[in-house]
Amino acid sequence: MTGLLIGSLVFGPMADRFGRRFAILVSLLFQLLFGVAAAFSPNIYVYISLRFVVGMTISGIAMNTFVLGAEWTSTSKRALFTILSQCFYAVGLMLLPWIAYGVRNWRALQLVLSSPVLLLAVYFWILPESARWLLTQGRQNEARQELQRAAAVNRREVPQSLLDMLEAENTSTTGSMMDLFKIPNLRKRALTMSYIWFVTSLVYFGVSLNVGHFGLDIYLTQFIFGLAEILSRLGCYTLLERLGRRPCQAGTLFFGGAACLLILAIPEDLPVLVTVIAVTGKFAIAASFTIVYVYTAELYPTVVRQNGVGLNSMCARGAGILVPLMHLLEVYHHALPMLICGLLPFIGGGLCFLLPETLNTELQDYIDPLVEKTITSESGTIENGLDEEEKPTELRSSKF
Repeated sequence: MTGLLIGSLVFGPMADRFGRRFAILVSLLFQLLFGVAAAFSPNIYVYISLRFVVGMTISGIAMNTFVLGAEWTSTSKRALFTILSQCFYAVGLMLLPWIAYGVRNWRALQLVLSSPVLLLAVYFWILPESARWLLTQGRQNEARQELQRAAAVNRREVPQSLLDMLEAENTSTTGSMMDLFKIPNLRKRALTMSYIWFVTSLVYFGVSLNVGHFGLDIYLTQFIFGLAEILSRLGCYTLLERLGRRPCQAGTLFFGGAACLLILAIPEDLPVLVTVIAVTGKFAIAASFTIVYVYTAELYPTVVRQNGVGLNSMCARGAGILVPLMHLLEVYHHALPMLICGLLPFIGGGLCFLLPETLNTELQDYIDPLVEKTITSESGTIENGLDEEEKPTELRSSKF
């Protein structure tokens, strides 16, 4: 979990400076090398160190994959891409218990789980860079090539006149994580989303790591959790497109918190009922995790998007670090961990209404030119503007 946190700090800024593709490929390489090396660890300390690096790479892959996809897909398909990619996390959760059940030697299990990353070496040749990011870096010709390449894959043609209309900066424009706090509107979004990521992760791992306390076989319960995640992630797509991001994010947090509180009211001699309620809570909080990825990518402009995602993801990983410590509170009272998991989401649900709705809005590339003040950073100039819903209709689309 500490590796995930540090990875958020490292690979978020790396992706904004060197590109999404670069960060993903570096993460995959390190995950393969250090994941396989962990199988040959001579002691627990070497194993922990190697798994720390693997944790860093998971952050690099998770953050950059959904941001790269969001920057390539159209407004109507953006949520669908994120949800489908998130479903494969659930597929991994479903496969993991059966692989672990069949491969009891931990060294062999480590190899079985890590070595398939080698197959993803093909991404070196097929993974595209974000055309949006290339434009913000002044690399107009490369952006054109990527768009033409995408069109060729889809058996379409991009008119030359349309390519000539692409705007690019004369110099590269990249924000830093500090710019998120210097600009009022971005600061509000960054702080609010940081808490939502934190509480979502806290409840998600709080329920997941408590799998052995629900009364049923841990392998079966883990499989059921994975199945529930697939259903929840797919099910939230229709709600996202009909109701919007903000009410769905708040609703899943309220529902997940209520389920955790309800678990406390169920007698321990009813393990099946406890598991059903726990799966319901996992269902809601997994949907919350999916929505927060979609919502976050739409709230930040391209020039600081990965810095914003990295900051929010860092808060989520901090929650993951605290989860095992939270379970130690059981020595004072067995209900304390679930009580925390039940109450904190209600605060997060309320904070959602401080954020603008982003349904059917274009991604921003730069901070809007309707400025109140200009902030100059080492890497370029970033301007402070209005929330999307505060701007005139004709100014809501991005330069791209």
